[in-house]
Amino acid sequence: MKTIAFHLNCLVQGGAERVVSNLANQFAKEGYKVYVATEWVDENEFALDEKVTRVHVGLREGDEKKNRIAKFFLRIKYLREFVKNYHPDVLIAFAQRANYRALMAAGKSDVPVVISIRTDPVGHYDAISDKIQIAWLFDRAAGCVFQTTGQKEFFKPHLQDNSQIILNPINPKYFGLKKPEQREKSVVHHARLVDFKNQPMLCEAFIKVHEKHPDYVLKIYGPDSFDGTKEILDKIIADNHAEDYILLMGGSDELEKEIPKGAVYAFSSDWEGMPNSLLEAMAMGMPIVATDCPCGGPRTVMQDGVNGLLVPIKDPDAMAEGICKLIEDRELAERLGDEARKIEQIANAEAVFIQWRDYLEKVIGEKK
Repeated sequence: MKTIAFHLNCLVQGGAERVVSNLANQFAKEGYKVYVATEWVDENEFALDEKVTRVHVGLREGDEKKNRIAKFFLRIKYLREFVKNYHPDVLIAFAQRANYRALMAAGKSDVPVVISIRTDPVGHYDAISDKIQIAWLFDRAAGCVFQTTGQKEFFKPHLQDNSQIILNPINPKYFGLKKPEQREKSVVHHARLVDFKNQPMLCEAFIKVHEKHPDYVLKIYGPDSFDGTKEILDKIIADNHAEDYILLMGGSDELEKEIPKGAVYAFSSDWEGMPNSLLEAMAMGMPIVATDCPCGGPRTVMQDGVNGLLVPIKDPDAMAEGICKLIEDRELAERLGDEARKIEQIANAEAVFIQWRDYLEKVIGEKK
């Protein structure tokens, strides 16, 4: 029985954590011995199958009183002890700090480490401290899983050559939805209200759309992140007397019922890794206008004019033009939506698991 270990901070409900919990559970069901080594336990975590063993590798009681440098090396020490005691066939790290810790902890052991890049490297992997750690550690990686071509191209050829691009699995509730007989006169968007999603730009764009199509409304679904974005949106709405046509809908547990009602889906982020919201909109067969944001998530899964429209970031005029184009050409819009729906073929849970399994088996085989 092969042994697989995942390392990340915790299993709080976020994108990377959802992927790890799904993969861990699926590998366990396929007969692998699976460990999930985490730094701490948080509230509202994803559940693990009873066959998956969770191991605490974070700070112990009394460690919090120590200085920052001491705590840094203690985290490496505890993860190194885990690698030595459990000796997995492969260790997979998720997210930035976990990547560094895993490579340091594995050291000169024969346990191969696969790292994963989950966000835009520009702004997250280009600080001086990151450049030092990348130069020192990343050549040790047995492989890397990226989500986008832009992420992959940021790093040195060694990492690119031993890597694979694998999408996040899409929740199956978004697959196979029946297309509405008549779409609402609405543009829809779903994501938490946070600065890098740039919903203010989307509102500015829709004000322009509304001038041409006053019978359309913008519905933004998503919870507040409390970073000030909601207050900015409230001000834009108030200043433009847009209360009747720009609607902040809040979070919803039934997006699969609400989003497909819309005529157009708008994605407005300034940067992302691989955005789950975009993948979900594609799976629902939505006609999409998306910003061509770094690090290439939309461009990885969308081809302009084939399964959606790509527009520059931070450009409300281009966003408005794209939305108007799909409002006015419904034949084009529905054709793009039908093509977008095909994302299911490569981003369903089984397909994503097979890609991960085959890649990790390759890494394990090369170790031998």
